[in-house]
Amino acid sequence: MERILLVAPSWVGDTVLAQPLLRRLHERNAGAEIDALAPPWTAPVLERMDEVSRVIVSPFRHGELGVGSRFRLARALRGRRYSRAIVLPNSLKSALVPLFAGIPLRTGFVGEMRRGLLNDARRLDKHRYPLMVERFALLAEAPGAALQRPLPHPRLKWDAARIQAVHARLGLHPTGPVVVLCPGAEYGPAKRWPSAYFADLARQLSRRGSEVWAVGSAKDAPIGEEIQRLSGNACLNLCGATGLSEAVDLIAGATVVVTNDSGLMHVAAALDRPTLAIYGSSSPGFTPPLSGRAQVLRLGLECSPCFKRECPLGHFNCMMQLKPETVLESIRLP
Repeated sequence: MERILLVAPSWVGDTVLAQPLLRRLHERNAGAEIDALAPPWTAPVLERMDEVSRVIVSPFRHGELGVGSRFRLARALRGRRYSRAIVLPNSLKSALVPLFAGIPLRTGFVGEMRRGLLNDARRLDKHRYPLMVERFALLAEAPGAALQRPLPHPRLKWDAARIQAVHARLGLHPTGPVVVLCPGAEYGPAKRWPSAYFADLARQLSRRGSEVWAVGSAKDAPIGEEIQRLSGNACLNLCGATGLSEAVDLIAGATVVVTNDSGLMHVAAALDRPTLAIYGSSSPGFTPPLSGRAQVLRLGLECSPCFKRECPLGHFNCMMQLKPETVLESIRLP
């Protein structure tokens, strides 16, 4: 049996976008086992993918080189006898474990001084393959082969029992539509729709009989608290009340998700929930939500996208001029 090691991305959204690559690997290598080496904060996403046989949690901190630790991990993995590794991050350090583990074929894109670490280093044509999901999936093909289009959308597993379990643990008893707000964005404030706008939206949805919950990480908790306060408790702040796995369950049980361009946006799309994705400083031309039930909301101002962490012009018009009424008009509830 062939075994393949995937060195997974360090971002939740990028990890979701790797799923079509895994599906294509199984199509080309029937019966293969695919293990994923991933940081603990993205591992729950990989555990929701049918294509992954085992998730190996990386012990390294973000940005840590840790050559000795990587060598020890690689030595422990040698017994798995991988025939191939696919390295999705473009850093040098991400290619060290496959090299130290003696994996004979090591595939990835040319990146940070790692030509000697990868023996199947590919050059990327960014114009031919503008989407990140395409770039990842291309690594499943033979060198020089074109990508097979159309790509399937990413899909994550969920089940009703897990949704009920997290509702019970958090004391949630929804009787009507549930609107999940994802107000965080790890990259920076320029990707975040204003808290006051989320709060206004929550108030209007609550008046119409919806339950409104803010979902996100512990880092998003202050934003969630602000939304709950400004909304007069029309929105329940659950940011930081769950880990990523339970956040996935909360989103899976949502009637509608309203989200910034973030990792949870990609999770919502991969769960095939009706999703409104709000874009300002970033662009859906690179990492859009991949679902037929997702809608992108953006103004397309001349200064946008700027791809900055904070508005370089100081006015934040790409988000400030996208009013709650516009978002509310796009929400379809039963």
